[in-house]
Amino acid sequence: MAISSPSICPRCRSATIKTRSTSPVAGVWTVFGCDTCFYTWRSTEPDENTDPDKYPAVFRLDPADFAKVPEIPTIPPLRKSQT
Repeated sequence: MAISSPSICPRCRSATIKTRSTSPVAGVWTVFGCDTCFYTWRSTEPDENTDPDKYPAVFRLDPADFAKVPEIPTIPPLRKSQT
């Protein structure tokens, strides 16, 4: 049983969705990801996480606002091992 790919992102409603991973047993779960806002979700999650119309409004993102973000923080380098 194949899991159908969503057409838009639940968080930002862009159409840049890709399949990121699939379960080792065919048809059990699929992980999808958005290349616009980097939201990632499993096909087995509830509608609040997967359906754009049910995704909580407070957490939605508008791709038009991304250009207004002053700076995206960088990831610091890894600390040296203490061993």
